[in-house]
Amino acid sequence: MNEGATQGAPAQATARLGRLYGVGVGPGDPELITIKAFRLMKESPVIAYPRKKMGAKSYALAIVELYVNTAEKDMLGLTFPMTKDPEALALQWGKTVEAVWERLRAGKDVVFVTEGDPMIYSTYIHLMRLMAERHPEVEMVAVPGISSVNASASRLGVPLADGDEQVAIVPATGDYETMRRAIESHACVVFIKVAKVIDLMLRVLRDLELVDKAAVLTKVTSGEEQIWRRVEELEGRELEYLTLMVVRK
Repeated sequence: MNEGATQGAPAQATARLGRLYGVGVGPGDPELITIKAFRLMKESPVIAYPRKKMGAKSYALAIVELYVNTAEKDMLGLTFPMTKDPEALALQWGKTVEAVWERLRAGKDVVFVTEGDPMIYSTYIHLMRLMAERHPEVEMVAVPGISSVNASASRLGVPLADGDEQVAIVPATGDYETMRRAIESHACVVFIKVAKVIDLMLRVLRDLELVDKAAVLTKVTSGEEQIWRRVEELEGRELEYLTLMVVRK
């Protein structure tokens, strides 16, 4: 009986599925990761990270590399193409989910790192949903991180909300009326992904006479951080993708 139990033990051990962690590593400053994020990155055999295209440097990976020896890890770069083509997206997301599932099925925990917080406009959200659909047996845990929204308020010295005030986080679009209503309806609005519509946003601010109440930040808290408090200087400028605008009335 004892011999049979011993022989059966390895089979039971390998049957364990790995756990998927969505880990926020903060907005850019490596010192803004949490102790839990640090521990999980150290313990996990697999570090997955997002990248826009093959060979592109990952913003989140640059933070991770300061804390773990990547030569000792299975570093899984997951490509997320910047396209709205549904077929291309479905194909790439399918590959992404299966690449992570391959490690989980082998009993390996996977830490998927993302800048900011994993539950605020992050690639982890879609990965989590698709994994739940395709492999519902996988346990998934989100580990919060400091978002660029919080970091921007701290860098500007501007409170996002106080008392009964309302604050909104809004993806910036080319819809003038929607952008205007967002500002009119809240004491403070953080517009993310603002780079492609900066001229429209400046027009909204001028029409509301709030140009002096806005600031724009790129790659906040990182070594490449840029802050503009005179936002009119940005008219016609090309900005980095990781750019947001804070409007505080």
